Amino acid sequence: MKSNFFKYLFIIFVIGITIFAIFKIKSEEQEENTSNEESSVQEKITNITLAVSSFDSLNPILSQNKNVQDITKLIYEPLFTISSNYKLEPCLAKEWAKQSKTSYLIKLQDNVRWSDGEKFVADDVKFTIEELKKVNSIYTANVEHITDIEIVDDYTIKINLSEEVPFFEYNLIFPIMSSSFYLDKEFSANIVPVGTGMYEITDVQTSYITLSKNNSWWNIQVKDPIIKTITVNLYSSVGEMYNSFKTGNIDIISTDNINLQDYVGTIGYASKEIKGRRHDFIAFNTQNNFLSRTEVRKAISYSIDKTNIVSSIYSNKYYTSSFPLDYGSFVYQEQDSSAGYNPDQAKKVLEDAGWTYRNNYWQKLENGRYQRLSLRLVVKSSDQAKVQVAQNIKQQLETQGIRVEVIVANDVQYNNYLTNKNYDMILCSINLSLSPDLTTFFGENNLANYSNQEVTQIMNEIQNETQENVLIEKYKRLAEIYKSEVPYLSLYNNKLTVCYSTGLVGELTPNWYNIFIGIEKWYK
Repeated sequence: MKSNFFKYLFIIFVIGITIFAIFKIKSEEQEENTSNEESSVQEKITNITLAVSSFDSLNPILSQNKNVQDITKLIYEPLFTISSNYKLEPCLAKEWAKQSKTSYLIKLQDNVRWSDGEKFVADDVKFTIEELKKVNSIYTANVEHITDIEIVDDYTIKINLSEEVPFFEYNLIFPIMSSSFYLDKEFSANIVPVGTGMYEITDVQTSYITLSKNNSWWNIQVKDPIIKTITVNLYSSVGEMYNSFKTGNIDIISTDNINLQDYVGTIGYASKEIKGRRHDFIAFNTQNNFLSRTEVRKAISYSIDKTNIVSSIYSNKYYTSSFPLDYGSFVYQEQDSSAGYNPDQAKKVLEDAGWTYRNNYWQKLENGRYQRLSLRLVVKSSDQAKVQVAQNIKQQLETQGIRVEVIVANDVQYNNYLTNKNYDMILCSINLSLSPDLTTFFGENNLANYSNQEVTQIMNEIQNETQENVLIEKYKRLAEIYKSEVPYLSLYNNKLTVCYSTGLVGELTPNWYNIFIGIEKWYK
């Protein structure tokens, strides 16, 4: 009995020693992890360097410089902003309501102050819109249909329009300026305005500008940026800016220059490429004898290899496209950029519609005589790359038995073709809207002379639809009709490239509206 007692006592002692040892080891590991975390926090660099070439003004309304426009989004805020997937989000506006086809009521944030301490109020919005109507600004078109701004109270405004504008709320993304700041100042490019944003301007020199974290920012409890200071270096030329980035003096740049790698190389930095807003497409005149037939438009669509165009003419520096909204808009989920290049299918749709392939061309017996499939493609002469695209399309279609005459028109002639719609096919470019508005493609007097009762109904419905899932379904149907009926053939979009230092930490989710989305979590 006594021996068993000592045996059990020894076992209990060993277990106790083991538990103590484990506890000690865990405590030391926890202390080490805490120490490492503190060390990691201490190692974070909380300043970054940006760049502007050919600087013109810090007034975001008067500046015509894309670099300035990007950076000033950190200093000045709009009523609404755009998310990474092009969804409208409130900023200085708290909420909005469409009261009628031409009337909008907007409630403003009531806890915002300008960097000079003055309160942000409704009069600031009215002042900004009135100034935009007077000056030459990239935002002037945003307010051209505004006829009146009623101040209901300090934090409520009513905007009246001259006519209904599809998705008008997307126009309210221009930076708001302080009316009180300009009471005794001229609204000019030489004066640096106060802002309400995440950062404020604290120093302006001839070679650089310093931005500091705005500790009084109204939204800081939601988005508290890690980066405390931003230095904006000013360069006289783009080449000088590229060289500075290449040598590591700049942390992030963005450009739609397709030859960027010729200047900065391919190593020593990270990059993200996204679809730009320039969209190139072919408009088919659906009132034309041949192009009024869906099978002909489909055959053309199946016969054109967009990848070949992007590769041979643009050195793979453009993105192929299948729908105007496939640049990342939240309303368009499908990302089928191939758009169905299929020469065999092109032959089948024509054969099924009664066309025959004879003497290297498609033809059809109608009214006792054969009609050979022959079309004209109009292109603007001042854009040599597009002329090459047109010749490439001609070659591809003629290989498939569709005869094409390329009409190279000067700018005046080209505009006349567009205005009078006296073309069979025309090669077009458009700068896409931030909103999911497809009026250019499906609206009244559209470029394809295209009419479809279901499309018209959907276009009317989406203007007042606010439920996201319903919008997505309606746009899905529009995309199906676009690809089935083929009134247009989307070709490609330009690229926007955001290059950044490999030492920059954080998730970069840029789009062509704002390259600094999510900057509050960045650091070096």
